[in-house]
Amino acid sequence: MKCLHFFRIWAVVAAMVAAGSLEARPNIIFIMTDDHAANAISAYGSKVNVTPHLDRMAREGMMFENCFVTNSICAPSRATLLTGKYSHLNGTPVFNVFDGSQPTVAKLMQSTGYYTGMIGKWHLGSNPTGFDVWNILPGQGAYNDPVFYTATGEKKYDGQYVTHVVTGLAEDFIKSRPKDQPFLLFCHHKAPHRNWTPESKYDREFRNRTIPEPATLRDDYATRTDALKENRQKVFDHLTRSDLKLAPPSDLVRGTPAYQQWLHSVPREVTIEQDGQALTLTGAALDAWKYQRYMQDYLACVQSVDDSVGRLLDVLQEEKIDDETLVIYTSDNGFFLGEHGLYDKRFMYEETIRVPFIVRWPGAVAAGQRERALAINVDFAPTFLEAAGQPVPADMQGRSLVPLLHGRKPADWRTSFYYRYYHDPGDHNTARHLGVRTERHKLIHFWKKDQWELFDLASDPHELRNLYGQPGTEGLTASLKEELSRLRRELKDDDQFAETQPPAGVDGSVQQLRAR
Repeated sequence: MKCLHFFRIWAVVAAMVAAGSLEARPNIIFIMTDDHAANAISAYGSKVNVTPHLDRMAREGMMFENCFVTNSICAPSRATLLTGKYSHLNGTPVFNVFDGSQPTVAKLMQSTGYYTGMIGKWHLGSNPTGFDVWNILPGQGAYNDPVFYTATGEKKYDGQYVTHVVTGLAEDFIKSRPKDQPFLLFCHHKAPHRNWTPESKYDREFRNRTIPEPATLRDDYATRTDALKENRQKVFDHLTRSDLKLAPPSDLVRGTPAYQQWLHSVPREVTIEQDGQALTLTGAALDAWKYQRYMQDYLACVQSVDDSVGRLLDVLQEEKIDDETLVIYTSDNGFFLGEHGLYDKRFMYEETIRVPFIVRWPGAVAAGQRERALAINVDFAPTFLEAAGQPVPADMQGRSLVPLLHGRKPADWRTSFYYRYYHDPGDHNTARHLGVRTERHKLIHFWKKDQWELFDLASDPHELRNLYGQPGTEGLTASLKEELSRLRRELKDDDQFAETQPPAGVDGSVQQLRAR
């Protein structure tokens, strides 16, 4: 049935192409970073860095202030992008190998005359399908001296930095494209994923910066559930010597078990040089230093990505296709930048489910716009299709954002969305949970623990006061539970909290299959 539906869509669009009704189809460049928090972009009000090229995109287009993911982790987010479906239907709720035989937006676009490319981080355990050109990192990839896989082999870029390589390959794709076809390019960066290794010039620039601490860095988790207290992604308690770029002792032999154990252990004492003197840090002083080191590296990685955006905007002008190209910038999920004392993502808290979504589309999107409607990553595939004048398959669960881009919010636009996280125990011991977020409230259920959290985002934007079970919230709680049940029924998530686990041997470092 899926294949029959796909070919019916292809026949409809092929007829439209033959009739000349899709002549003004835009090129589409979709830039996606890994773990880039919206509040590390100055256009979103960042207090920790400045991103001039992303800010330019925002000035010349539209920023979505309320764009979210429905499962805040790498591979599931990428599968949702391709399919326009939630994790429970696209087959990738955790780090499962993505089934590339299913219909995807890349295949749909390709079948209607788009030249398609996938450059950079793929992270789905299988070779890409639906792309005329693909050049991908194996698994997580490497920041320095990266290896890339193609359909015909692999190439190592010795002495090069991954963000520059991805950008260069994207530029090559644009310049060498067939000039008689519109194109769809996925430009997916590794940065700023852990372990946050900057290129040398930004490493030097950020090393001596002092980054403002978030107000909740030392959150005591009062009123919150056990899930938050038991997680293992705390800046002070779980960043390793490797994360913090500490040099190993000279007597440790690289690659030995002792060496690896040292790298992946958490330091409780660190000696640094300050004003020419050795200074040993412990306790609160060490905690403050850990936050600074983490953020310096993270933000330095972001700066290289911002440069990349500038390069791609420039090449569109050089190729004289600037006015014919829709450019989108987003991330596969948000990220904790010390809020609640955390790094990483996964939890259904604002910092990690919210993603940047900036759209520049000259002639179609008015400059300097801000959109507050709820958008989710299930909407991305339908958006590409409608922008290209193509029908959206009925089994895609998202809605095209094109009406919002044109300044027209449909009367029946969503006022809530569903979230579900599966990867438990995972690397960070983040408990499985699901929930609903409305325009004002959020209800989260950690079902293995049978514990709930309820937040009023208007009065408590930092999500510090769990209102669940408090007198006076009974009606609100009941209505949110009903909305959660309604969304689950509508989205066909009826597995009654199945204990989904990754297949044996599959985890976050899964490698792509080498081309045969």
